[in-house]
Amino acid sequence: MQPTRILPDLQCSLLCEEVRQEINGNFFLVGIINFIRVPQLPITAFKLMVFNRWTAGVGQFTESVRLIEPDQTTVLRKSDVKFALQDAMFHATNVSLFGQVEFKTAGVYFVEVLVDDVMKLRYPLSVVVAPQPNPNQLPPVKPESPGS
Repeated sequence: MQPTRILPDLQCSLLCEEVRQEINGNFFLVGIINFIRVPQLPITAFKLMVFNRWTAGVGQFTESVRLIEPDQTTVLRKSDVKFALQDAMFHATNVSLFGQVEFKTAGVYFVEVLVDDVMKLRYPLSVVVAPQPNPNQLPPVKPESPGS
């Protein structure tokens, strides 16, 4: 008997600056993001993209991607995408675009990936404030030690 529905596995999820698809169908990911370092807050990210690839499933599904604030309850952004897999040997690639994301506070945000309301992955995204050094201020000069 052939199964009519198997919940898929999440093969990968990557947060990046840009996702492009080449003419041959392959994907090109630009700027895979480990954390976000900013000189000040609040700040707005022009766009963030989440690249997800699903495999080993059969049926029709809804993928939900959520960006959660550091309080771990407030949903900053959400994207829902419907997709189908006709055979467990196939895969589906979904890209969610979050435009004009305003980060108001530093801390650990979370990216959550669900399929049909089942959590498949939750990973941290740290937003860190690191002020830029003043280019007009020179670093202190160390006196040379004798004999050097």
